[in-house]
Amino acid sequence: MPLQFRITSLVAQAMANAFTTANDVGTAAILRIYDGTIPTDADTAVGAQVLLAQLTFTAVSFGAATDGAPGGLITAAAIASDASADATGTASWFHILTQAGGTSIAMGSVGTATSDMILNTVSIVAAATVACTAFTITMPES
Repeated sequence: MPLQFRITSLVAQAMANAFTTANDVGTAAILRIYDGTIPTDADTAVGAQVLLAQLTFTAVSFGAATDGAPGGLITAAAIASDASADATGTASWFHILTQAGGTSIAMGSVGTATSDMILNTVSIVAAATVACTAFTITMPES
């Protein structure tokens, strides 16, 4: 018989809230924006990819989870823009750390639409402003 494991919306919401708790350990979680290929998983160290920008979450990074119908949906609180990007390049993915030099939490795609996190532009220019315009995460339910 094929695998058919499922969780409820309530459990998916609890998982989403647990993500926020893990993300908020330390002073303030950060989002590092990179070019190149995203690592295999969030446990894999960043390689030769170029750090383009670094944005900072507020002390509480995401609001309380809601029913994303389906899934536990969390929406990022305000994220401070990077007023002076580190390098020029094409943004392709992000890395969340608990704080500068902190623990790796998650990675995902960036774009101006239909990506895990939405930026004002993926064409990053050194010293220019980089801003997150939308960021939600849904813990799956089925």
